Order: sequence, then structure tokens, then C-alpha cells
Amino acid sequence: MSLQLRRKTHESVIYIDRDSAPRIIPSGEDFILEDLPIGTRVIYPNPPIKGLPNREAAIRYALNHPHDCDPLFAQLEPGMRVTIAVDDISLPLPPMATPDIRQSVLEIVLDMLAGHGVDDVHIIIANSLHRKMTEWEMKRMVGSSIFDEYFPDRYYNHDAEWEDGLVVLGETRHKEPLRINRRCAESDLVIYVNINLVPMDGGHKSVAVGLCDYESLRAHHEPQTIRDSDSYMDPARSQLNHKVERLGKLVDEHMNVFHIETALNNRMYKGEMDFLLKNEDDFSAFDRMKYEAMRLTMGRLPRAARRKILHSVPAQYEMIACHAGRTEPTHKKILEKNFDQYAVPIKGQCDILITGIPDISPYNVYSVLNPLLVQVMALGYHFNFYRNKPLLKKGGVMILHHPCFDEFDHNFHPSYIEFFNRLLPETRDADVLRDKYEREFANNPSYVEMYRRGNAYHGAHPFFMWYWGENGRRHVGKVIAAGAENAHVPAMLGWDRADNLTEAIAMARSHMGRSAEITMLHQPIIGICDME
Repeated sequence: MSLQLRRKTHESVIYIDRDSAPRIIPSGEDFILEDLPIGTRVIYPNPPIKGLPNREAAIRYALNHPHDCDPLFAQLEPGMRVTIAVDDISLPLPPMATPDIRQSVLEIVLDMLAGHGVDDVHIIIANSLHRKMTEWEMKRMVGSSIFDEYFPDRYYNHDAEWEDGLVVLGETRHKEPLRINRRCAESDLVIYVNINLVPMDGGHKSVAVGLCDYESLRAHHEPQTIRDSDSYMDPARSQLNHKVERLGKLVDEHMNVFHIETALNNRMYKGEMDFLLKNEDDFSAFDRMKYEAMRLTMGRLPRAARRKILHSVPAQYEMIACHAGRTEPTHKKILEKNFDQYAVPIKGQCDILITGIPDISPYNVYSVLNPLLVQVMALGYHFNFYRNKPLLKKGGVMILHHPCFDEFDHNFHPSYIEFFNRLLPETRDADVLRDKYEREFANNPSYVEMYRRGNAYHGAHPFFMWYWGENGRRHVGKVIAAGAENAHVPAMLGWDRADNLTEAIAMARSHMGRSAEITMLHQPIIGICDME
């Protein structure tokens, strides 16, 4: 097999030079082996960076050696009001093995606060318009000891619809408004505990997005901003990031925020499932036996059972960096580590891009990957896993492999159901959807109540998810859903359908020509194509 060496330490890009070679492709709640044509380029993620040997020591060092501000202990005084905000369950994916990094950080920070006589402390989950975390999820994230001491009065979800719990900070020079969590805004110190799973996380986004309301989010979660973002994973070229930075600077003008940011490696599996991290050509006989056993076992189970099993397997991520201090210098250090882990140097765009769609996204943890979220993963995330230039040529074909179930979670995604079945049959135009229907859904009393009192995503959230694929929709000439179990879901999304990957590739070649260059992104482990 011919190899292109793109890094000194490993091989990240291969070209298949025999008749065909099977590759593992995630497909809903399963992994399948599919043959790829000769000449296909397969892009593998970088191997995991070795985790820090002592995460607690790394956290303590960061708190005591912050960037551009005094150490945390030097900012503490008895009687002051402190609010700790933490990222919600949307990251990391899948949820990591316990103890969660957020628990490790909180244990150290809370002990430091108590030692300095600070007892007016709240812990707020920065869920923005995401669903509120359940009691069980909240306990798992921070551990029993913290949960028992702080829940529910001093450990709770942010509520973007609680009028008395919000306060206006102001607006940027571009007239972008910001209304934010009152408890945070009125605290003497806000400590934000972040996990940077990908480069679009963290920084100014943490407070300005995670703790705001609908009207604030609407200013930048809109179609034109997404079209102007030349990859969300490249902050310097992301219009979304530029707008969030403006709002974040407004936060820093009015609030004292101490950021604690962490970066993870990409070790999603270990033990019996670690073979899923390998190049299939390196499989041992035992690896192939394990794959076949997993495939046969999962294939006999009902769909709900398969999903429950896969969602119950915690990720084995390790912390590879921790920095603290002021927003921008702290985030800069973490972004450097993100790209060390994820950036795969690539030369040359492709005509046809193949990507499997895993069954988990930031928006369906412990739930169903409904059709809108399949769209988000394909055109929102996988298309945007690049820096400098898209991996796929303008007008090229994207082949995604997923069953495209017509299935929704009525508790988590009620507004998605109406959006998909009522609005998409009328129009897929993002501007029309925003102008004609977005506020109707955002202000729908039932959706507001389900967001506030239950665990539903906000009524406006499916609109943001549709916009999220806007730059991918404008760039990609055709999308083919390989393995879709029905015709109407792909049709509703504006896609073609194929029974399997072989048929999809034939359809793509008839569209792009027999000499079309094919690339496969080997998912679900994250890799960001660093295009020359």
C-alpha cells in the first residue's frame, strides 16, 4: 500500500492501491465494513497525544500560574460572591469516564474557595438554549460529594427564559445585544470551567454564548454569519467567532472572569474497543474477530438497545493541557494544543467526500440522532473539519453513511418534530425560515415551558441547527445518503439516496466523472484537515 507521510511520527493519509479495501464506517448505532475503490484517499486522525500523568497537579499549577492576571488564591476574599460556570453535557462526546475533568477542577477550586472564607458560591451549567441536564447527568458530571452539597439551590442549569434571572450587559458597536445570567453578572468573580473538545469551543464563547438568552444568540446564530464562516474549526476565518469575540470583550469589560480551560486527546476507546482507533490494514486476527463479534451482536439487538449500549460506553479521553487566567491568552494556549492533536496536513481537495455519521452529536447525548441532527453532523461539522480550504471542492459530492431514521425524541426535541414535518415541506431556505417562523417557535409557550421545566431544547434550536449546515449546503453540489432506510428523510433534506456505499459512489462518479478523486474521512475520531 502506498503511503503519504504527513507527520514525522505517524501516517495519517493512505491511498488504496489495490482493487478494494474494507474500511470501518460508523452507521447510526453500528459500525460496518465497506469496500472502497482503488485510489481512494483515507484520512485518519492523529494518534492520541499522551495524557498528563497527574491532572490534579496540572490544574493546581494553572490556577497558581495564570495568564495575564493574579493567581486565583490572590483574588479571593472572605464574603465575596463567586459563581462557577461549567460546560454542559454537549461535550465531550461521548461523555467521558468518571471522574469527569470538571469534577477534578471543581474539587480543587471549591477547596481553595473554602480555605479563603468564600462561602457564597453557586455552580451554574452554561447550557444556553440546549436542554437542561437531568439530575442524574448533573451528579455524574461533578460527583456525589459536590452534588449532595450544592444541588439544587446552588448547583443548577442556566435558564435563558427566566426574566428575573437575566440582566442586560449592553451591546457591541455592531448593535449585537447581550443579556446574560444575572447571578454571574452580579458576582464579584466568575470562574468558568471549560473543556475544549474542538477549536470552536471555549474562549469568549464560554460566557457570552453559554450564559445568554435567545435574543443575544439570535444576533450571531443566523444564516449569513454561518455562510461567512470559512470553517468553524478555524477561529481566525470564522465570522461566528468574530461576533462572539466582540460579545466576549463586552463581558470582560463588565465582569471579572477567571477562565480555566482544558484540552483533551482523542483516545475515545480503550480495552476491548481500542481496535476502532486503528487503521484496518493493521488489524490483527483478534481485532477482526472482535469486530465481527461486535457486528453480529449489535445486529441482533433492537435499535433502542443498540443505542443504549453505545451511549453507555464512556470515552477514555485524557487531559493534555490545562491553562487559566484572562480569556484570550488562556484560550490561545489551549487552541495550540487542540491543533497539535487534531490537525492533519493535507494536500489537494477532492471531488467526492465520504464520511460516516456517528450516532452521537453535541445535541443528542443519551437520545436519538434525528434527521436534522444527521444534517448538522454532515454539513455542519464534518464538512467544516478543515482549516484554510474545504477538503471537498466547490460543487463536489458528499456521501454520508447513515440510516437516516425518521425518529425523534419527544422529550428532548419536541420543536424539531414540528420544524421537520411542517416547515421543511414548505421551504429549505434558511432566510425564509428565520424571517417567517423562528420567533414563532422561540416564543411558543409550550416549547418555552418544556425548555424551562423539562429537558427540551429551546423552541428556536432546530432553526439554529438548520442554519449550522448553511455553508456546507452552499458549497456542496450534491449530498447522497448511503444506507438510508427510507426515501422521504433524504428527500426532505434535499439529498439523494443510495442503498449502499457502492451505489452511492457510482452515483457520485456519474455526476463528477469517472476520474473523480475520492477521499474518506475516517470517523468518528476527530481530525481537522489542515489544507495546504
